[in-house]
Amino acid sequence: QVQLVESGGGLVQAGGSLRLSCAASGSISSITAWGWYRQAPGKQREFVATITSIGSINYKDSVKGRFTISRDNTKNTVYLQMNSLKPEDTAVYYCNARRRYSGYEYWGQGTQVTVSS
Repeated sequence: QVQLVESGGGLVQAGGSLRLSCAASGSISSITAWGWYRQAPGKQREFVATITSIGSINYKDSVKGRFTISRDNTKNTVYLQMNSLKPEDTAVYYCNARRRYSGYEYWGQGTQVTVSS
């Protein structure tokens, strides 16, 4: 089992920055990829960024150049640095961890990010 706890969400003006954190505990060694997803009201949950256990990184096109995903192995924490935030970035952001081999996914409880115009 893996437990994920997000923090760092909040209200920010357009153009501002936030850093989300995802603290992981449990069977960390079983995880092959860590990611951030988001879900806006009335919309489906969508991929934002992912980082694998070997450091491969991918981003949703609309956040490239503005968001940065990183991982601190010493703290078992994954971060999402979000700069130049836009109102369309408003959503609940979820941390995700995918198990090696089975592909089973764990989710955090989510943290609200609201960007005002």
